[in-house]
Amino acid sequence: MTSFLGRYEYQFDERGRVSLPSAFRREAKNDRFVLIQWKEPSLSLFPKETWNETEERLLKFRRNQPESWGDVLGIVSNAVEVVPDKQGRILVPAWLQKAASLENSVLMVGNLDRIELWNPARFAQAMEDTQGDFEKYSNQIFG
Repeated sequence: MTSFLGRYEYQFDERGRVSLPSAFRREAKNDRFVLIQWKEPSLSLFPKETWNETEERLLKFRRNQPESWGDVLGIVSNAVEVVPDKQGRILVPAWLQKAASLENSVLMVGNLDRIELWNPARFAQAMEDTQGDFEKYSNQIFG
């Protein structure tokens, strides 16, 4: 299983490219990813293998819930395949940068099976907003 851990802050270059942390590149099994905004305010970067599993769930959902056709179409129309260049940079399309309020810098956060791209200030606010509830569940995870 792929396991992305940690957080790294990088700057966009003039073309809208950003470096993937070397730790994340090593963890990925190949060099193909799918970048999508499925939940605001961040973007999710899925390794292709993980995305394939998500695609299977989307297909099953669409087949079992015919009224979800438009929802599934909206999700997949927001996805783009990205491949790191020789320097390990990926291109984040301008429309996805805008959707996630990414400007000069981006915080890349490992989230186990995926990487999330955050506006650093929005990430700090999200972490502040969610503090407190986890302690009552932490023993179930860490023992």
